[in-house]
Amino acid sequence: MNVRLIVLSASRHHFLFIAALSLAFTSCGQAYSENKAGDTTAVVVKKAADTTVVSAVLDTVAYNHFLDAMLNKDSSGKWPVKSDYPKAGALLPFNRIVAFYGNLYSTKMGVLGEYPRKEMLAKLKEEVAKWQAADTTVKVIPALHYIATTAQGFPGKGNKYRLRMPFKQIDQVIDMAKEINALVFIDIQVGHSTVQEEVPQFEPYFKMPNVHFGIDPEFSMKGGQKPGAAIGTFDAADVNFVTGYMAKLVKENNLPPKILVVHRFTRAMVTNYKQIKLQPEIQVVMDMDGWGAQARKINTYKQFIYAEPVQFTGFKLFYKNDYREPKSRMMTPEEVLKLKPKPMYVQYQ
Repeated sequence: MNVRLIVLSASRHHFLFIAALSLAFTSCGQAYSENKAGDTTAVVVKKAADTTVVSAVLDTVAYNHFLDAMLNKDSSGKWPVKSDYPKAGALLPFNRIVAFYGNLYSTKMGVLGEYPRKEMLAKLKEEVAKWQAADTTVKVIPALHYIATTAQGFPGKGNKYRLRMPFKQIDQVIDMAKEINALVFIDIQVGHSTVQEEVPQFEPYFKMPNVHFGIDPEFSMKGGQKPGAAIGTFDAADVNFVTGYMAKLVKENNLPPKILVVHRFTRAMVTNYKQIKLQPEIQVVMDMDGWGAQARKINTYKQFIYAEPVQFTGFKLFYKNDYREPKSRMMTPEEVLKLKPKPMYVQYQ
């Protein structure tokens, strides 16, 4: 269904999001314990603060240098994952992305929707500066990560337990991003729907060079449960559908590679990870999405991100939830950068 056809009145949206806020509190769950060359990009970086120069041919020496630095002296043999070099214009591992996550209709779902536009963008620039200071060898890029389809606690139209945002909200986020030269990530929580049904809704945006994507297994309820009542799951087949769909758009529209962020904080959230297919048009980030005490977050990263390598890694920080437990706090950039491998995507909620 075209998103433009489901624009609701302000009062209707207000009601729906009040009902959805109960999910926002459980969204992104507590951390759990349990080279072959291709046609790609050359990126020459003198210092992270300098301008990044991009050419049409991959400097494999530079790519391998940044990849090796990302490993942070890991000697397990798990990393890096063997894959073809990316297409021209790939952002990773030449850059680190620092993103603000949320929804414009809710102050409870993340920092992106919690603050007024100017204050939020200024806050994001401050975080980018902190990460740049913590690692001067990698250029840091800001991003806005917008939840464009939200899981709902009630069936709603189509009995799918999900609500698509109107295009005008995504357009507003893209407009915000222009102010600070930021990337945009469109994120979906499918509820009882599927990636096959939801991903094509955003095709016009995927044709934009600076727009990337995120999928949230937590709210993919394959067992028919109500979102929020259980932790959902995606299989490698779901991930491969998304990467295949986006790779086709990249090739047909001569775009630089897209980044796909997959949120994760339990093993069951992503099944058959070894069957996830990597391709030059897409860079896959497995994002540690759990909140909680520092030790638990690190353990979750080690168990479900490090131990089941896909391609690149991400790490989520919560302005509120990371303080919910006694003596707990939000980790600093310097602490996160001690992880192996170093996350190349960092998200604040």
